[in-house]
Formats: sequence, C-alpha cells, structure tokens
Amino acid sequence: MVQDQLQLIFREIFSDDDLVLTDTMTAADVAGWDSLAHINLIYAVERQFSIQIADDRLASFASVGDLRQHIEELRHAA
Repeated sequence: MVQDQLQLIFREIFSDDDLVLTDTMTAADVAGWDSLAHINLIYAVERQFSIQIADDRLASFASVGDLRQHIEELRHAA
C-alpha cells in the first residue's frame, strides 16, 4: 500500500519513528521539512516506487495526500 510505504519513507527522512502521515499533512506540520529534506524525500519516493516525478510537478504538491495520489496515478499508468 502506498500510504504504508510513504509512512516508512517519511519516518526515515525525518528521523521520527512516531511520525504518522495524514493526507492533509503539509511541510509546515513536519519538523525539519525544508527544501533539502524535500529533495531527499522526493528522491526516496522515486526510488521506492520506481517512478519519475516530473520537475514541473514537484512544487505542485500541497499535501501528503497530493503526493500519494500522484504516486498512485503514476503506478497505474505504468
């Protein structure tokens, strides 16, 4: 399940084993989610799901739910 895999990625990137993702969560809700962490997060997501997120989409994700939905769309399109 995409949500479970994202949970593991977020916990690893942000070094927080207690982090619980929700679809409405944004960068403002996660300590340490800055531009560098965002790049690391996207890179980890791309590796985990064997996808490529287009550069023009990277800034369009307003929430974790937006990212999850895009991952699911890319996986179904493959």
